[in-house]
Amino acid sequence: MFTSIANKIFQDVIEKYHIINTVDQPFENAYPESDLLEHLLYRKCWIDTVQWHYEDIIRDPQIDPVAALTLKRQIDASNQDRTDMVEYIDSYFLEKYKSTIAKENATINTESPAWGVDRLSILALKVYHMNEEATREDASSEHKTACQKKLDILLEQRVDLSTAIDTLLSDIEKGDKYMKVYKQMKMYNDDELNPVLRSQK
Repeated sequence: MFTSIANKIFQDVIEKYHIINTVDQPFENAYPESDLLEHLLYRKCWIDTVQWHYEDIIRDPQIDPVAALTLKRQIDASNQDRTDMVEYIDSYFLEKYKSTIAKENATINTESPAWGVDRLSILALKVYHMNEEATREDASSEHKTACQKKLDILLEQRVDLSTAIDTLLSDIEKGDKYMKVYKQMKMYNDDELNPVLRSQK
């Protein structure tokens, strides 16, 4: 199943990141571009993993304001990369199923396959870090018990989300569902649509 591959790649990415465990480390994709889907999934989860730690850093109440602004720009750029990767993954699925004929009564899903993959990648990060908290040696037993309960729910959620994504892809392949992807139309990065940027031209 597709999500078995995705979940394994996400786990590999997160473990790889935490060997050095810094947002400034170089990125190297474990999969060549010829393995397109795996290549995209690996890159997607790496972006998410770095951004997860950006979000930790920027919440430091003692952070220098100048450093915080720099980091905010990095988070903005990361968000753009994340959205771009979702579109690349959806493009992969559009190409894969382009010859599939949708049945007359086929329906559309509330989200595209790649946005489900986006949630699955973030969920992998939640599982990893909640497990860290549930097993942290210097934490109280109450803390570890509470985090283990949350971890159990996250693991159940991953099973449900994985099943939903695999079912969606199967339904698309059979023609019971059809894909329709709307490209991003973000306005705040566009110097014609953002009034603050437009005023500086």
